[in-house]
Amino acid sequence: MATLTHGERRHIPDRRNGGTHIHGSKRMKPIEWIPMLLLIVGGINWGLVGLFDIDLVAMIFGPGSGISRVVYALVGLSALYSLYLSTRMSSSHG
Repeated sequence: MATLTHGERRHIPDRRNGGTHIHGSKRMKPIEWIPMLLLIVGGINWGLVGLFDIDLVAMIFGPGSGISRVVYALVGLSALYSLYLSTRMSSSHG
């Protein structure tokens, strides 16, 4: 067994992030965090609808307005993209 001299440090990989450095490939890219942000907005909106009958998107942009429809469509597309990402990640790790 090798002995460490004064000032030497043994490299032990960080297990919290799979052994990669924080600047490695584990960071989310904008193409991944934008859909995540939209899913959070959509989830909060549906939670408000379910609990309090408040549609926050419709309150902000107007019920049935073009912008409301775009927001709803983007949330739906984000869900589909996140489903794609999760299946891709699960197949690459299995």
